[in-house]
Amino acid sequence: MSRKRSRGAGPFPRPAAGAVISAPAADPPVERRPAPDHRPDPADLYAALDLGTNSCRMLIAQPKGNQLHVVDSFSKSVQLGQGLEASGRLSQASMARAVGALKICQRKLQKHRVERMRLVATEACRRASNAAEFIALVERDTGLALEIIEPEEEARLAVVSCAPLVSTKTEQLLVVDIGGGSTELVWIDLSRVPRPDRPRAIMRLHQGFDHEDTVFPRAKVVDWISIPLGVATLKDMYHDVADDGARFALMSWFFEEQLAEFSPYDDAADQARAGFQIIGTSGTVTTVAASHLGLRRYDRNKVDGLRMTSDQIDSVISEYLALGPEGRRRDPRIGRDRQTLIMSGAAILQALLRAWPTDRLSVADRGLREGLLYAQMSRDGVLEE
Repeated sequence: MSRKRSRGAGPFPRPAAGAVISAPAADPPVERRPAPDHRPDPADLYAALDLGTNSCRMLIAQPKGNQLHVVDSFSKSVQLGQGLEASGRLSQASMARAVGALKICQRKLQKHRVERMRLVATEACRRASNAAEFIALVERDTGLALEIIEPEEEARLAVVSCAPLVSTKTEQLLVVDIGGGSTELVWIDLSRVPRPDRPRAIMRLHQGFDHEDTVFPRAKVVDWISIPLGVATLKDMYHDVADDGARFALMSWFFEEQLAEFSPYDDAADQARAGFQIIGTSGTVTTVAASHLGLRRYDRNKVDGLRMTSDQIDSVISEYLALGPEGRRRDPRIGRDRQTLIMSGAAILQALLRAWPTDRLSVADRGLREGLLYAQMSRDGVLEE
């Protein structure tokens, strides 16, 4: 299931442009004026929209020093990839749900008069045979031009979003982004970067994993992989296994098999040592963190940046298994949107921790949207170093 690289070809596939398909706009389209040539006003608003296999999420923000100030946000479960594993197509119902959510995003963009934006779709649209039809439908009904990005860019932007969480003591970094339809892993060697510059070296990866930086110390991407298995697709593969514990075990071991394509997997036992850090970004990781903290109401300020040990994560997952499907449905720490997907996500997380046990898993309540915003603002020169 993992994306293959020919033997001896190195870690980077040939770049492929994301698909952008235009169609006549209707119902007043979002105004997309060409960006001015001069340096943007730091007060300008930026937007990033991520339409994934399970959710539609958007952030509207402005630069503030070297961080983002969020002005507005949107998040809704649309289950765009529901049934995709079996049919290879996006269903009419799932496309209608997504368009409904995107119309809300369109109204927010118009309300805030946002001119600088990137609106992207990921694994579900990469895989669906009728993705072009869907992209055209979205532009016709909402005026929004979605861009289907390639796995390499999705992985790169997830890494960039996590730069503020990178410890200056970290020499080997693994960033894991567990999505609805795919999971991206990126291994980065920071050992040659001076300690104070390590977070900034991660941020500069928005230029590309193989970008040669002759001015600043460079973070070396050892390897990356996009596995076309996420919380929604893995759950769909094993939906016919009745026993809860057996289904979890099968999902976890099957996912670990896909890690064989990732070169650091061969040396996993040697990597879990001082100076090694995993950053996990996904709804799965933040939900496990909220459960560990006993939060009955989610609080991003308590979750983002939290560090957990392998034992603490295993304890939460064991509790989920003991609860069973009905107990998980009633658990307020998991939430209604997450309870059907939490065990497939936990299976992926446990497989990763079998390979790289750690006492430094950093929880990131951030991801593709933040990466898109950081990359846009960095290119425009409106973020401070």
